[in-house]
Amino acid sequence: MIKVHLKRKIANRIFNGHPWVFKNEVEKIEGDAYPGDIADIFYNDGRFCGRGYINPQSQIIARLLTRKKEDINEQFFYNRIAKAWDYRKKIGYTENCRLIFGEADEMPALIIDKFNDYFVIQTLAYGMDVWKPAIVKALQQIFSPKGIYERNDVPVRELEGLQQQKGFLSASFDTNIVINENGLRFNVDIENGQKTGYFLDQQDNRRAIQHIVKDADVLGAFTYTGTFEIHAAYYGAKSVLGLDISENAVAQANKNAALNGLEKIVHFEAVNAFDVLKKWGKEGRQYDVVMLDPPAFTKSRESIQKAITGYKEINLRGMQLIKNGGFLVTSSCTNLVQPDMFLHTIELAAKDARKKIKQVVFNAQASDHPIIWGMENTNYLKFLIVEVSDK
Repeated sequence: MIKVHLKRKIANRIFNGHPWVFKNEVEKIEGDAYPGDIADIFYNDGRFCGRGYINPQSQIIARLLTRKKEDINEQFFYNRIAKAWDYRKKIGYTENCRLIFGEADEMPALIIDKFNDYFVIQTLAYGMDVWKPAIVKALQQIFSPKGIYERNDVPVRELEGLQQQKGFLSASFDTNIVINENGLRFNVDIENGQKTGYFLDQQDNRRAIQHIVKDADVLGAFTYTGTFEIHAAYYGAKSVLGLDISENAVAQANKNAALNGLEKIVHFEAVNAFDVLKKWGKEGRQYDVVMLDPPAFTKSRESIQKAITGYKEINLRGMQLIKNGGFLVTSSCTNLVQPDMFLHTIELAAKDARKKIKQVVFNAQASDHPIIWGMENTNYLKFLIVEVSDK
């Protein structure tokens, strides 16, 4: 067994249960360590810290899989996936869910999304990629799925010395599927959609708009495939317009509207939402509800301020388009922008827009994406509804 000895001064995060060990926290390594090898991690005083996989090429040199001296084998991965599935069943997420949420499920760098009888996998670190066959085997044993697909076409793999790739991990199947959510149906493009093909993390938040959109004129920006907007139409909105810069996303969104028989209420246009929000604000357009669900504005700490500026700008523009007493629905999926920072940004936007805001709802992601206290990266989604009124 390879042994990794940590320095005396290491981040409290390791003591408190976080599984990441950075290169600069390692004093020495005993044995010839190759990417993906299993290693025992020890504190500087010789106490056992945990067991995990190692990659000398990565800045995160080790990721702990367990704090126990237990074997890491096929059975280990079967047990972890079965445990995660039991948890989802207990909290009511069975048809569609994030089955494995990386560190939150003690499976660092592994994502598994369940879309009814289909599964999409991402193995984002070398040590997890090594165990991909065991993970696939466990899914087949527990679920007997109709199909398993990998969406490893993500740049972060290259930091681990891995290639980007995607493809079938089971017999091939039609990767365009339809799922049910909150009484609606949505097309999911497993092969070419963003991330794993669909954003499950907002499934609870999409229900949260139910009462505020009734009989409302609704504008949605950064709509992707239109899930929030279609929910708004389903919940009784008078009219819904969705905006996204992607022609493909807009085509999928209009297809989703038609799939639910709501194409007369909601429609989508391919435009630059940043430009349109600014232009329409100057023209004096007004809506009862404005919904903003932008992509992550930053993936590095160096550009956090740029992201904050972006969030403030779009929320200010959104508030200017809302009728007195209307509602702003806004989100941020950037884990580097923590909840208090996000709320402060909305507060500043309201001040600059000369608006008063009243909080209605403030949520994180759906509970099948568990938040582990002390692991900031698991608390990434911020979802806010506020009433907006004139000062």
